[in-house]
Amino acid sequence: MLSVGASFSARLLALAGTGLLTASTVAAFPASSKAEDAANSSKSTWVVTLGATVEYGPSYEGSKHYTFGALPSFDLHRLGETQEYSAPDDNFDYGLFDFHGLEIGPVVGLRDDRFDLNNLQLQSQRKVRWNFDAGGFAQYWLMENQLRFRTEVRQSLWGGDGLVGDFALDWFQPVGDKWLLSAGPRLSMANSVYMRSNFGISESQAARRAHIGAFDAGAGIKTVGFTLAATYTISPEWSVQVYGKYNRLVGDAADSPITARFGSPNQNIIGFTLNRSFNINF
Repeated sequence: MLSVGASFSARLLALAGTGLLTASTVAAFPASSKAEDAANSSKSTWVVTLGATVEYGPSYEGSKHYTFGALPSFDLHRLGETQEYSAPDDNFDYGLFDFHGLEIGPVVGLRDDRFDLNNLQLQSQRKVRWNFDAGGFAQYWLMENQLRFRTEVRQSLWGGDGLVGDFALDWFQPVGDKWLLSAGPRLSMANSVYMRSNFGISESQAARRAHIGAFDAGAGIKTVGFTLAATYTISPEWSVQVYGKYNRLVGDAADSPITARFGSPNQNIIGFTLNRSFNINF
């Protein structure tokens, strides 16, 4: 978020801005006719969707203070393929295998940087910096393009920020030709490395301040929650989305002094996304 990780948010804003600039540049060229598009529908033509998201939510996981942040979004599929619905908290993925409706492939996500524990008067220089994470996803449509189960397992690429596993169940409901509504529950788990990095307080950190005790955050469930979204299709090229996410920190994530004394277990996020789609021929 902007007030906590200015350098990270600046990178995201730059990336999102680059995506929108690219989309605008492509839009400046004359669009091909529908007949030409149909003629060019082949394996060499891809539909690229770039988006920019503005969010208002906790300045770090467990915080009671709220700030604005920015994130890019990206989607890619072949021209002529039916584009599957997605939720606003899906990370960047690409399906490599499809076994009777079970889709599996790689996934990449972004982790925002965390506050310096000086904010908790612990006199520590420790900081969890912004990071990419990567891993795999699997999803299965219990009802085709309507009810979906999805899971992602992602490991941080550097910085030792640990492993997370997210589980989601979403119901997608089109309303007319323009609107798409979605909603569903969430559950997120993390290993001990992630929990110690984000919610733990070591003996040495606690010793610097007598009023704060050491806390060993262990692996387990860290949040349960709910996500809902409404997407409006302006044209074949443009769409907008508004969404809300509520996560409740549980277990050691909620019991940590970082949350219990200085923050809040209730994490609310609202967001707005603008998307632009265009074709690319290879």
